[in-house]
Amino acid sequence: MSDENIKSADQAAMECYEYIVDNAESENFDISEAVDKLKQTDMSGQFLCSTARYLSAVDDKKYHQWIAPLVESAIDKDRDRKYIGSLLQALWGDDYKNRATELCVSDNNFRRIYKRIFPTGAF
Repeated sequence: MSDENIKSADQAAMECYEYIVDNAESENFDISEAVDKLKQTDMSGQFLCSTARYLSAVDDKKYHQWIAPLVESAIDKDRDRKYIGSLLQALWGDDYKNRATELCVSDNNFRRIYKRIFPTGAF
C-alpha cells in the first residue's frame, strides 16, 4: 500500500471514529453500520482501539455487542502491538494483571491481547 493510500485509509478511519463519537448517544444512530465501516477502513487498529475505549467509557453495557468486534478487529490489524495494549486497562480495569489467569479463561479477546503483549506469560 502506498503512502498516499495509507493516508487516505487513515483519514477515512479517523472520520469514521469521529462520526461514532459525535453520534453514539443519538437515538437514531445506526452504530452497526458505522462499526462495520470502521472495521473496513482502519488498517492499523488505532481507531478501532480508540472507538472501543470510547464506547466502553461511555457505557460498556450498552455498547458491549459492538466493543467485542472492534477489539477482535483491532487485534487482527495491530500486528505491531502499538494500540491493543491500551485496551487491557481501559476495558478490563486497573487490576487486569491480578486477574489475568481468570480473564484469559473467560475472555478470548483479553487472552489474545495479553499473550501478544506479554508473550512469555505473566501468570
